[in-house]
Amino acid sequence: MATELDYYEILEVSRNADSETIKKSFRKLALKYHPDRNQGNKEAEQKFKEINEAYQCLSDKNKREIYDRYGKDGLNNAGFSSGFAGGFGGFEDVMGDIFDSFFGGGRTNSGRRKKPIDNYDLDIEILVDLDFKEAVFGVQKELKYKIKKPCKECDGVGGQKTTCDYCGGRGQISQRQGFMSFVQTCPKCGGHGEMLKSKCPKCGGKGYDEVEQSFKFDIPKGVDNGIKIRISQKGNLSKDGSYGDLYAVIRVKEDDKFVRDGDDVYLEVPVFITQAMLGETIIIPTLDGQKELKLRVGTQDKEQFVLENEGIENLRTKKRGNLIAQISIKMPKKLNENQEKLIKELGKSFGIEPNKMVEESMFDKIKGWFK
Repeated sequence: MATELDYYEILEVSRNADSETIKKSFRKLALKYHPDRNQGNKEAEQKFKEINEAYQCLSDKNKREIYDRYGKDGLNNAGFSSGFAGGFGGFEDVMGDIFDSFFGGGRTNSGRRKKPIDNYDLDIEILVDLDFKEAVFGVQKELKYKIKKPCKECDGVGGQKTTCDYCGGRGQISQRQGFMSFVQTCPKCGGHGEMLKSKCPKCGGKGYDEVEQSFKFDIPKGVDNGIKIRISQKGNLSKDGSYGDLYAVIRVKEDDKFVRDGDDVYLEVPVFITQAMLGETIIIPTLDGQKELKLRVGTQDKEQFVLENEGIENLRTKKRGNLIAQISIKMPKKLNENQEKLIKELGKSFGIEPNKMVEESMFDKIKGWFK
């Protein structure tokens, strides 16, 4: 009996590999050992079966957890068959990608819903631009966009149709490669089984009209760049009368004062050297208005002061982050005669001699004066 190989070893990944790493390794190995590239090589064929079996397990979260705990026996006891005979299962999309690598297929994966009766995606994505404070505090926006509706003139067909001569009206074609059979959407008719014989004069063969839409939409507090907000049944209209969904993709403009990091906000606070030395109380802007910030005596450049619960409200927890005020010490670029005299006297009072480097021990002594 052959030695049972570990699934992780078969896919050449570590046990803590993430799903994307596992997928990439599977694609690479499946291409390498595919029967079409190894005609008559029984070892490659067996290796290809093992690779697919391993990926079926490790690409499925539940199967992987059982396998990590109990091995193949655990999978069998849980009702999962180990072996390639069970079909493609969870890795059909990846196998489709590999199929395209060999045959130049035109698969698409837009992530949007599309029913067989429609020739366009039902879900729509639109970009929504927000100012920084609109994203922080929420805002109501009027969304304007276009949706697709089936053309009334041709009932969404696009014109007069005829049976596809490539797939014979089936909408699919099958090809056999080695010991495997692949079924793919007909590239000529796009899976419809029919083709346009003549185009509809109203829609030009598209099968749909575009209609302007407009409605007001409440954007919640705390949204950030790249967040998608789903708005149910505001997408394109299907031939069966149902609507897809609208996805508002948020894009936030940068602010001239505040820099966002998750729920926290950073603010650079310019402070004159004398204010830092004296530890003055200064007024700074916050998301909610102006507030006092008490510096400590001898505040340093780049020193940070954390104002708790003055940041951005988390979308899920509703808890606010922090405001981090980072000090930027400002030095005078020019001095008049009186100012130069006063600063020399100040330096002398600290025991600093003109035109001499301050010794390390003197720094320690100066630190003590600010405590």
